[in-house]
Amino acid sequence: MGITSATRHKPSGDADASASTTAQPHLPQGTGRQRAATQGTDLQRERILQAAAQLFAAQGYANTTMAQIVRALGVTKPFVYYYFRDKQEIFETLSWRPAVDCFTALDFAASDPRRASEKVIEGIERLIRATVSHHPCAFFAYREPQVYRPEYIAAQKKLAHHFYDLLCPLLEEARRDCDLDFTETKITALAACSLPGFLYSWYRPDGRLSADEVVAELTKLASRVIGLRAKEAH
Repeated sequence: MGITSATRHKPSGDADASASTTAQPHLPQGTGRQRAATQGTDLQRERILQAAAQLFAAQGYANTTMAQIVRALGVTKPFVYYYFRDKQEIFETLSWRPAVDCFTALDFAASDPRRASEKVIEGIERLIRATVSHHPCAFFAYREPQVYRPEYIAAQKKLAHHFYDLLCPLLEEARRDCDLDFTETKITALAACSLPGFLYSWYRPDGRLSADEVVAELTKLASRVIGLRAKEAH
């Protein structure tokens, strides 16, 4: 999801592929007056995030104000500012969660014995499922990429690099195993993983297909993009 066009493909063998990819350096995590998280404060943060997510989804970032978030919650401004510095921090926090879930979709255990093609298909399915399950927040990065701070963009790019640094070698291994049929590794990787990126323009949770059906259909299409051979399709 989000930033993929700038991703690079390094040769396989990068053993410590971003060990701390889920860390959120200089990104939203209690930068209001809150200093220590507790079960109670976590619940209050979630209340704020859920209310803000609905407003951002319905009317966009620019048209959503802190005052509207406060009114939706029925609280005071100091209550919200205790947990978040500003509106942008709330928006980035909402966007960061789906970014992590999407771009760590290929983080399999080193001891996983399965064929590369199986890992590729499962990883792409996880990516698609994470995009759908994080509706509407997973779509914010596609709808309003101009909102994010440079620090956030850099962190998201690092996650994207991590994902493609895992995916491209797996694709090449699966091709050597004669499980996949494609020519250009990077183009194939980007094409397959761009499918969930278009969800923001048409996906609706109350649409004709259920979330699981959408995930299954997109995974099937992605399998065709990467040239999955018939013997692996069953």
